[in-house]
Amino acid sequence: MTMKQPVRKFRIRRVPTTPSPQLDTPQSDTVPEKLADDQMHPTASQIQTAQVQTAQSTANQPQSTHPQTHHFKDGQSQKAHPQTDHTQVKPSQHLHPQNNLATPPHKETSPETNRPKKTPPAVANNTTDTTPANQIEAIQKEGLTGRQLRMARRIANEHKLPAQTDFDAVRLLRAKGIDPFNRSNPLDWISPEQNQNKSPSPDNAKVQLPQKIEKAPETLPSTDVNPIDRRSEEIRQIQLEITRRRRRKALMLLARLVVFVFLPTAVTAWYFYFVATPLYSTKAEFLILNAEGSASAGAGGLLTGTGLASSQDAVSVQNYLLSKEAMLRLDNDVGFKAHFSQSWIDPLLRLDKDASNEKAYKLYKRNLEIGYDPTEGVLKMEVTATDPAVSKQYAEALIAYSEEKIDNLSRRKRDNQVADAEKALEKAHQERLDAQERLLRLQHENAVVDPQGKLTAMRARITHFETELQLKRLRLQALLDNPRPNTAKLSGLKGDIRRLIALLDEMNLEMVDASQGEQSLADLSLQILMAQGDLQTRDMMLQRSLENLIQTQREASSQVRYLTTSVSPVEAQDPSYPKKFENAILAALIFSGIYLMLSLTASILREQVSS
Repeated sequence: MTMKQPVRKFRIRRVPTTPSPQLDTPQSDTVPEKLADDQMHPTASQIQTAQVQTAQSTANQPQSTHPQTHHFKDGQSQKAHPQTDHTQVKPSQHLHPQNNLATPPHKETSPETNRPKKTPPAVANNTTDTTPANQIEAIQKEGLTGRQLRMARRIANEHKLPAQTDFDAVRLLRAKGIDPFNRSNPLDWISPEQNQNKSPSPDNAKVQLPQKIEKAPETLPSTDVNPIDRRSEEIRQIQLEITRRRRRKALMLLARLVVFVFLPTAVTAWYFYFVATPLYSTKAEFLILNAEGSASAGAGGLLTGTGLASSQDAVSVQNYLLSKEAMLRLDNDVGFKAHFSQSWIDPLLRLDKDASNEKAYKLYKRNLEIGYDPTEGVLKMEVTATDPAVSKQYAEALIAYSEEKIDNLSRRKRDNQVADAEKALEKAHQERLDAQERLLRLQHENAVVDPQGKLTAMRARITHFETELQLKRLRLQALLDNPRPNTAKLSGLKGDIRRLIALLDEMNLEMVDASQGEQSLADLSLQILMAQGDLQTRDMMLQRSLENLIQTQREASSQVRYLTTSVSPVEAQDPSYPKKFENAILAALIFSGIYLMLSLTASILREQVSS
């Protein structure tokens, strides 16, 4: 398909038929030079204005083929081509927007308005714009950018122009007819005939530089849609669809979060802040001490006073306080169920009037916390109630129950010890009675209370008679030593000696009979001594049994273990529960976790079903 050759259009300025003497003066060259300057730097708006004005002028004037004279910079005139209605401007003639700053605006009018006005000689002679200094000053006022000045300096160097400054380079290039800011040379706008009439002087020679060939735009309508536009439209539709899908997914996600996380969290927070009944807590700490001595403790006395010695008791107390027995006893003494069955308590915490022990026990475990530190042996207890005074009363009652319970743990053992002591005392008493009866029986059967005393008495009598016999013999010897002893005395002494000897013989025989045989005094004395020793032993055993019984009864009646309260219960002034903010955050985390687990499960199931 052939393209229509675009028609070149030129700016035409009428020259008066009568030559003006001012055109021959040197100052008259300034006006065409300025016009040529303006023609070399047209802007887009100027070109559009020129097109409109040319069309209007051609429409108003009748078509004629009369030649018109044109006045150019060099003063030559030739016939102009007839104007047609096909006024077009080449795309290459549109200047870069940055060149609009370097070129002053130029008004395009009808051919009549383009006629040069006659300048008076006085004004023409006083014009000083043709001097280089004034031209440079005018160029400086144009407000050229640094890039434009560097471009002008580079082009001036390429044309070997002696430019001293950047503004001087612009002046020299414009003087040679070269636009330093546009690759397209405005000298091409004139007709070829004018180029032929110009003298081939070096000043009029045009510098030809390589130009970028621009592709002519398509001017014919096409039946097909441009693929680039179609692809752009499809991409835009896809982007809109993705945006709508993401927005829909975001809204669905927000709705699910509101339903499954935010709304339950808000309800929970509302309950804790406005509905939940405030609870007052009372804290207490106590120790378990043993009243047993180190001697009775034995090897366990090494651990007395440490936490290990009372660990079992502490665990027993802890289990007892958390048992249903302690709850029932607290309900009987203080009224646990009645306190939590009041109508002003919130429904989740309130007990029914006829609530069972199991429900009350669940509430009891929620309102009682007990911890044990094995390193220090300290029991820590926290009791909560709807009233601070009631909470303190509960804590004191539970401490008393604990002390009584820990003391009763050894009650059976102590009772058994008392019973054993009583049995031992009775046995010792009976054995003592048996020993006494045996001793009395021995004494009664032998008619001797003290066999040893009887033997001693017999020995004493024999010794006495032997001593008297010796004295009698000494007196008899004294009488015999007399030459004429008294017969009567001598006979009496001899008779006494004979009787004493017979008595001693009889007593010795009796002594021998008492010392020999089964029923001798020696055997009888030995049996009596053994019976007396047995009696003494039974007496000692009876005495020890009696002392043991007294000690056991004293220990049984006294308290063996004590609870030493290191931190006493004190009434609270501010409620401790519920912890509103912490519970709300915890509820949010719980609901978020549940939602996350459900979402993951649903995603996995959906993926499995789709695969």
